[in-house]
Amino acid sequence: MRQFKIIVEKHPDGYVAYPLGLKGVVVGQGDTYEEALSDVKSAIRFHIETFGKEVLEV
Repeated sequence: MRQFKIIVEKHPDGYVAYPLGLKGVVVGQGDTYEEALSDVKSAIRFHIETFGKEVLEV
């Protein structure tokens, strides 16, 4: 599987994570860093399965 750089931001009410290098909006969130990272990884898989490889930026 292709690797993506994932940005994880800490906010007062939890964490938000999003990947770089995908077309479209893909976001994960969680109460902990690990939860947000897991959520965004699941969202990336779903996004690629749903919209196909054309969402990958070259």
